[in-house]
Amino acid sequence: KNINYTLGHDVGDIFLQEVARRLSQCVRVGDTVARLGGDEYVVLLEGLDSESLTAAADVEACALKVLHALSQSYDLGGHQCRSSASMGAVLFDGNNVSIEELLKQADIAMYEAKNSGRNTLRFFDPKMQANITALVGLETELRKALSEQQFKLYFQVQVDHLGQPFGAEALIRWLHPTRGIISPADFIPLAEESGLIIPIGAWVLDTACAQIKTWQNNPNTRELTLSVNISAKQFRQRDFVQQVKACIEKHGIDPMYLRLELTETMLLDNVEETVEYMNALGLVGVQFSLDDFGTGYSSLQYLKRLPLYQLKIDQSFVRDIVTDSHDRTIVRTIIAMAQSMYIGVIAEGVETQEQRELLLTNGCRRYQGFYFGKPLSIEQFNAIFKTIPH
Repeated sequence: KNINYTLGHDVGDIFLQEVARRLSQCVRVGDTVARLGGDEYVVLLEGLDSESLTAAADVEACALKVLHALSQSYDLGGHQCRSSASMGAVLFDGNNVSIEELLKQADIAMYEAKNSGRNTLRFFDPKMQANITALVGLETELRKALSEQQFKLYFQVQVDHLGQPFGAEALIRWLHPTRGIISPADFIPLAEESGLIIPIGAWVLDTACAQIKTWQNNPNTRELTLSVNISAKQFRQRDFVQQVKACIEKHGIDPMYLRLELTETMLLDNVEETVEYMNALGLVGVQFSLDDFGTGYSSLQYLKRLPLYQLKIDQSFVRDIVTDSHDRTIVRTIIAMAQSMYIGVIAEGVETQEQRELLLTNGCRRYQGFYFGKPLSIEQFNAIFKTIPH
């Protein structure tokens, strides 16, 4: 595609012909090379050993030749180009397998090769088929979960240096009717890939704003902030700013109590657009927190341009802060940098009193983690504030 877009389709056709020529040079007389369409080819190796291990070794040897041949530079009408290939292989003995099924299995293996870093070979394994079938089933169930309201928000308390709650992070859970509670780690990646993260993210934002409104009607909870995780695809929507504003107006909340959590990696995609969106929402009072700080591509050059309210120290640095001097140095540096830029700091993953004390000693005065409370249903979370004036 890149060659077609940059050099034209005529050059693209020359490239495809050269690929076919190189493939043909890598196989034996009697083997078959064919182009399926686009930039996909099929190589059929016949007469391999009946022993599957020996046959697999022969296929691998041929594949290595192919990978080497296709990785060499291409001279395309005076333009030097390079390319690589992802290869999927399936062994068969001609019994009880249709051509369509063989091609499907080879295709599954090829995509496994792509997911493994490209320029490599993967043999088809029935487990691959099982995994894909399971993912397709899970995607169908995800769509059903949206329509049947199987998602719930759980709330993990955030406290200050005096142990006083000042807010919470909203964490999505899938209450599956037969599997029980499913962690976001098990379905958010699929939601991202399928595009379902857009309606799921919209539901989270709407539900969070509704909860902020409920809290603002209660004297014990009216000062609580609520942090909401925003995915890259959700943030990159052209009307994202309008969506957030509409949600705030719909529920009639004070936007200063809504905190949107973004990650470092998603901010780097388009810094100019990121700054524009953040400034637009900042004007109405929405605050931003940079999640998992220190684990991505931290750059002071872009950090100083972002209208951030808070940095969130990743739990990977907090976990061993008591025993690891390197983690202590990283945490101390993050806190000092944030303070010099007048940005707040909160540490996540705090699980012990020792971690809290070390963080406080180094200037971090806000915390989140199991030491203060696990994620709770809204009923459990609200019960905390029935006896604690806030």
